[in-house]
This record gives sequence, structure tokens and C-alpha cells, in this order.
Amino acid sequence: MSDQKRRRKLDPSASSSASTSKKPRASSSSNYAQDLCKQLKPDADILSSLRRLSAATSAAASSQKPVSISDLDLSSSCREVTDLDSFAVVHSIERLILSVARSILSGQGFSFDVPSRASSNQLYVPELDRIVLLDKSSSRPFTNLSTVRKATITARVLSLIHAVLLRQIHVTKRDLFYTDVKLFGDQNQSDAVLDDVSCMLCCTRSSLHVVASEKGVVVGRLVFLDDGDRIDCTRMGIGGKAIPPNIDRVSGLESDALFVLLVEKDAAFMRLAEDRFYNRFPCIILTAKGQPDVATRLFVRRLKVELKLPVLALVDSDPYGLKILSVYMCGSKNMSYDSANLTCPDIKWLGVRPSDLDKYRVPEQCRLPMTEQDVKAGKDLLEEDFVKRNEGWVKELEMMIKTRQKAEIQALSSFGFQYLTEVYLPLKLQQRDWL
Repeated sequence: MSDQKRRRKLDPSASSSASTSKKPRASSSSNYAQDLCKQLKPDADILSSLRRLSAATSAAASSQKPVSISDLDLSSSCREVTDLDSFAVVHSIERLILSVARSILSGQGFSFDVPSRASSNQLYVPELDRIVLLDKSSSRPFTNLSTVRKATITARVLSLIHAVLLRQIHVTKRDLFYTDVKLFGDQNQSDAVLDDVSCMLCCTRSSLHVVASEKGVVVGRLVFLDDGDRIDCTRMGIGGKAIPPNIDRVSGLESDALFVLLVEKDAAFMRLAEDRFYNRFPCIILTAKGQPDVATRLFVRRLKVELKLPVLALVDSDPYGLKILSVYMCGSKNMSYDSANLTCPDIKWLGVRPSDLDKYRVPEQCRLPMTEQDVKAGKDLLEEDFVKRNEGWVKELEMMIKTRQKAEIQALSSFGFQYLTEVYLPLKLQQRDWL
């Protein structure tokens, strides 16, 4: 669709009668939306700006040497995990179980030395712009009533992982739980111990061959191989291609995209996919449909590192949208031990921002009042170190808490179902309005 036709489509006043043109415009949100549409430059100008951004991101990625924990002189030692092959993980498990057997035979019982994943054992490192896990551990003895069940679950999970790796297969976390429902009681128990085991063996969770069910989806200007099968993400319809839960089978990433667009929710993803936004502005569009899973976080990082593309994010204007964005950027506290493989620190916050609600005159009836829990979540975010070092984030969060208003991405649909793809996002890209 040409720029002229697109403006005509979104601007009914262009073909209205003379009597219609006499209506007052000052306080009308819909008329203001039409005015914004007229501010759009030709797509060629916006694409030119995006090409410069993409080139600058690629050049910076090629010239800058990645900083790791080993390069820093930290006052506390940290624990990080790495990708290990099946043989190495099996060997680590067998050595651990041999030490347990020796302890039992010597009459001392057995105990697991488990790294602590408590908040008090985590540290935000500004030079890395991500959360890391400090090297502090706690004992999990079988002979103690308070830890006997957790020690038993740990031994059982180690046994199951050992069997999976010997068979060279992958299983889901749900599969793992159903192998011994009576022992685990709840999947949260087996999931938590699975993370403990990753820390104990100093390997990524992917190295254990235990994955979550498919959640994230991708669409747009991307071609890759999924276990040898060629996948063209421009031919995946509005539902997109499910991101494989075992990312190690993904290879051969190819793209002519200028950026990656990370979307919080499925509804906005479907709007972008159906409107073929990636054809107008060459991009790769992803969503984890809410809280990001490990596979989606790994996939985003691979796109960023291997394709050297800038990543822009579109989330709800509320504390939980920002929490989701922060997980992509600097990691989750639950998996801080693997933050080196799961984070993209320089993601740019495109929208929807609290300041956008007035800037784009989102109608009052489309804004939602923040609950006390929302306000508390916003204030808690302001106390996070990674937020404090970003002046733009602080300003937006303070505005959100002061106005006590939030809004979903879908609030933009009040101006028209395609306003998101035809006006809001193009204007954001044109103005390079991101944090």
C-alpha cells in the first residue's frame, strides 16, 4: 500500500464534505490521531533511518569485545554456568553420585551442596548490565528432617536427567514431573530442583535436555533450520512459527531485517502479523505471550548476537510490562546463574510508555486505574539498581505512579484496529522515540 493511500485510509476527513470540515478539532482524540497520521514521513525516509540504526548496531557489535565476569575485579566471587555436551554432564552426575556413595559407606550419610538462589545472593553488575549469582551455597542433608524431602527430590532429578542424557533425547519439565508425582507433589518442586541441579553441575538448563513446552512464536524476515528443516517465517501466517523449546536444534539463521521487534502479548503480535508489518518495515517479530520462557529468551539473544540487529520492545504501560522487559534485558532472579546466556542488555523500550498516554491522547475510558498492588510493583521497580541507572525509565515510572494510570497496547485500538501498525509504530520509528 502506498503512503498516499495509507494516509487516505486512516484519514476520513480527507474525503469528507465541506460541512464536516467545520467541526471543532481541538479536543477530539480521533482528530488528533488523524493529525498524527499527517506527520508521518514517507516510508523511504523512515527506512533510511532504520538502516543507519541497524548499521550502527552491527558495527558496535563487531568492534566491541564482550565483557565477562572474569574481566571484572568484583569483590565477591560469582557462579555462572556454561553449555556442556551430554557426555560432560553425565560425567559430572556420576562423579557427584560417587561422592554421595562414599559418604554413605563411611557412615556419614549424604548431603548435597546446593548454590543459594535467594535474592540476598544475587548482585546487579553495572558493567554487565545484568544480574549475576554470587558463589554462596547451602547444605541439603538427607539426615535432617527439614531437608530430607528436598534431598530426596534432588537425588531423583539427578537420576532422571542421567537417564535422559544416556538416551540422547529431550523431555519437557511436565514429563519430568509425571515420572514421580507422589514424590514431587507439585511441579513447582521439580522445576525448582531442576534449576538447583543446573547450578550444582555448572551447566545451562538446556544442557540437561529438559525443556519447557512451546510458548514463544516468531514471524517476519527470518529463515532458519529447525533440526535440518528449512523454516521461512514470512510464510507462517498470522499465528507465526513456534520457537523450538530445544534451541540447540536451531541453526543457519538468515535475515534481511533491520531490527527485531519484541512484543509482550499475543494480541498485538497477531495484529502485526496480519498487517504484514514486517514487509513495510523489514523486521523479525517475536512474542512469548507474557512472561518470557527460556527458549524465547535464548532465541532473542541468538538473533541479537548472530545477526547483530537492534532489538526494540513493545509492552503494556504498566509495571508488569516493564518487569517482563527487564527479564529480557538483565535477567530473572530465578535464573540469575544463567544470565550470561539469557539476556540482551541493550534492548530499546519503544512503547507503550506512560508519557505516550497524553502524548497520543489515549482516551480516558481506555486507561485503567492502578491498584495498590500495581503501585507497589512500580515502586519496587524504582528500587532496582538497573532502573536507577536509566534516567528515562525512572522518569516514566514516576509518571506512572503519580498519575496512577496504566494502559494496555490494545488501548491504541480506540483510534482504529490498525492504528498500532499504521500510525503509532511508524511514528515511533520515525522519531526514534525509544529508551
